[in-house]
Parts: sequence; structure tokens; C-alpha cells
Amino acid sequence: MSAESLHASATELLESWSPSAGSDQSLREAMLAFLGSAPRGCLREHAPGHITASALVFSHDGGEILLTLHPRVGRWIQLGGHCEESDDTVSAAAFREATEESGIAGLRLEPGLYGAQAHPITCSLGRPTRHLDLLFRITAPPGAVPIRSAESTDLRWWPVDALPADADVLLR
Repeated sequence: MSAESLHASATELLESWSPSAGSDQSLREAMLAFLGSAPRGCLREHAPGHITASALVFSHDGGEILLTLHPRVGRWIQLGGHCEESDDTVSAAAFREATEESGIAGLRLEPGLYGAQAHPITCSLGRPTRHLDLLFRITAPPGAVPIRSAESTDLRWWPVDALPADADVLLR
């Protein structure tokens, strides 16, 4: 439970990830280079940019995805957020964020990295930075009903083939 364990888990996830798209391979290499130069790069205190933990929460049958209308971003996005020093790994941070933001008990984290994204953003630091999202697939139990948290303007299930036009979600 430290910046070091988060850093080690992010590095291990990226090293073991084998993306098929060339752009994902470039992003993987850029994130590994970033981690190589930023020992505390998994924490929001690293102002130039930081690793964040994102959760793609799918319905039990994979037909829907849970999205949040983020108050700061103003668009529908996946759940997730900053890693905390109390998180053992980046995947644990994604699971914590998914549970907190969805209010759903019994979520199941699938092993490995689902994908990665990079976003310029003004987050809680109050100045422009870059979020380097590590994405994890999480499956909700049958009949899961989300409960909106204070971190969301709205929270709802969307069919994976009918996402909002302005959604910023990576689906494979």
C-alpha cells in the first residue's frame, strides 16, 4: 500500500498487456516511459500527469455498460478516478472506484488490463494535467441497480451498441 506498489502494479500491467492496435502499442510504450521517469506517477500529486484507474462496468450479460455523467467533464464516461496511497494496486483502485461510484455490491473484476487511454484534463488539482487511464473490465451481478454518488450528475446503464454521441468510452 504505497506509491511504490501502485507504480509496480501499473508497470506490470502495461508490460503484460499485448494490444492489437498500433496506436494502443504506442500508448503502452509512452505510459511505460512515463512510469520510468515518474516514481510517484500513480498519484494525483504528480502534476504533469498521473495514472488513473478506470472501470468499464458491464451488465452481467455484457449487453450494457454503466456510465456516469461527470460533473467536471460534462460528458458520459466510464467510472473511475485517482489512485490513493491506500490502494495496493491500480486494479484495486479501479475496483474501489467502481464500487464507490456505482453503489453496486458484488462486482467482479476481470483479470488483466482491458485497455488504456490518455486525456488532457483539469482535475482536482485545479490546473491542466493529463490522466493516463488504465482500464479494467468489471462485471455487475444480475439485476444490479446503480445508486448515484455525489461524484456524478447522473448514472445509468447504456446498451453497448447505443452509447450517447458524446460518450468517451473505449470498447473493444
